[in-house]
Amino acid sequence: MTENVASTFCHTLVDEWLRLGVTDAVISPGSRSTPMALALADADGMRCHVHLDERSAAFMALGLGLATGRPAVVLTTSGTAAVELHPAVVEAHHAGTAMLVVTADRPPEAQGVWAPQTIDQRELYGTAVRWFCEPGPPEGEHRQGWRHLARDAFARTLGRTPGPVHLNLGFREPLTGGPGELPPALPPISSDQPEFGLLDEQVARLTELVSGRRGVITAGVRSDLEVLDLAAALGWPVLADAASGCRVDHAVSVTTFDAILRDEEVADRLRPEVVLRFGGLLASRVTNEWLAASGATQIGVDGIGIHPDPHHVLADRLYVHPAAFARGLLGAVTAAPADWPRCWADAERAARAAIDELLAEPLDEPTIADAVLGGLPDEATLMVSSSMPVRDLEWYARPRAGVRVLANRGANGIDGVTSTAVGAALDGDPTAVLLGDLAFLHDSGALHNLAGRGIDLLIVVVDNRGGGIFSFLPQAGELAPDRYEQLFGTPHAVDLVGLASAHGLAEQTVSSVGDLTAAIADWSKSGGTRVVVASSERTRNVDVHETLNAAAAVAARRAIA
Repeated sequence: MTENVASTFCHTLVDEWLRLGVTDAVISPGSRSTPMALALADADGMRCHVHLDERSAAFMALGLGLATGRPAVVLTTSGTAAVELHPAVVEAHHAGTAMLVVTADRPPEAQGVWAPQTIDQRELYGTAVRWFCEPGPPEGEHRQGWRHLARDAFARTLGRTPGPVHLNLGFREPLTGGPGELPPALPPISSDQPEFGLLDEQVARLTELVSGRRGVITAGVRSDLEVLDLAAALGWPVLADAASGCRVDHAVSVTTFDAILRDEEVADRLRPEVVLRFGGLLASRVTNEWLAASGATQIGVDGIGIHPDPHHVLADRLYVHPAAFARGLLGAVTAAPADWPRCWADAERAARAAIDELLAEPLDEPTIADAVLGGLPDEATLMVSSSMPVRDLEWYARPRAGVRVLANRGANGIDGVTSTAVGAALDGDPTAVLLGDLAFLHDSGALHNLAGRGIDLLIVVVDNRGGGIFSFLPQAGELAPDRYEQLFGTPHAVDLVGLASAHGLAEQTVSSVGDLTAAIADWSKSGGTRVVVASSERTRNVDVHETLNAAAAVAARRAIA
């Protein structure tokens, strides 16, 4: 095979990424990307996953990044193929997830002359990438910089605030041909990121702020279990999102906060003076608005510097890993008055009992979330969709350790959910994904060749024949039923089980909690990929949520009276 400078260039980039710890690439077929596709496929130690849908491919790379903490490469050809990556790039940007986005492009002479499959790919993803680089078609005299280019891209995607990096690589024909001798390897570097702790003056200021005060800790994605130790020392409750890792059975953990804070008397009694917010936002709008109106001093703490503050209430934003923050204050702080943790614990105990009594038959959406989380084996991963599933998990599911929960809560979209779960499952752990029917249909491209990927993936689809979350919004009561269904209900007539079967996937429907629990247990033993469809009715679902919330609120109010 004739030596090709583009091939040598691509093999050099891939070799350097392998040396830096990159292990996975997701490739969508295309002609212009041939040199990079061959380099990735030829590399020992690089796992290549091919997907014909670029949009799904990008979300697979996102899932790999979420599961491993390492950037995966996603490769497309030129033209609209590159545009298809944009949703996943935006999610990676907002979620702080590393990703190496590589788009092939036509050479400069093909630009501006309406050449086929040629669009303007310069800075295609705007501000959603940590770095954009367009080095131009590779030339041999610049070979000394190729490894540095690979290192720059890797370093920037895993920088202090991780995120996607975009390399737009123009290639001239011929696109095939073997590589020549690669440039010599660079000296190894450490890929470990420093952990930034609190300065002494920060410890003193924060200790004075929090000691002896009535406070609350919220734990979102990017939080850490050591936050629970700090909460115990302070006598503060922890209100934790499912993806935080902190929603476990612990004396300080409050899992029913959304329901109990819907009661005005309870919400007023539990109003805090100080709030420490670790990582991302909670899904609960009730809780976020209660915190915003509390008048409390609120401090945001995040290890990668993403401090969501839609209500503009943060008094300070600390660029510190939650574990380092917690360790910095432990031993220095004093606890809140004894009635503060006792009041929260009594409210949680009563509300938890009220909800648990209702989380039985019949099969409904909160029950499905609880059953899926509770039924998975230890060391499993659960990907949960935005919209109702992530809320049902946060609001009602019983606390559970041993299961890693992932969610695309950066931009909060429902696109690419199954593909993200596929990427996470490629890391090797048994993985489940809980999502609604519209999210499942929106990402049906994820089912392509899914049966042949050799992963253990359980897909649980809540089928309420449309957009269930809109039933909780004012539009449901203010619009005429026909108009509401047209614009928000968006009912579908797709046979979801048939769709799974058409892709060669094992599938089944369930109609009871027992059926669902049995299906999860059977999948846990047998592995492979399976689609389980559980039906729900949108109007009844609203009633179920109202019943759960009312029961929990009443129980909490009585407990702290």
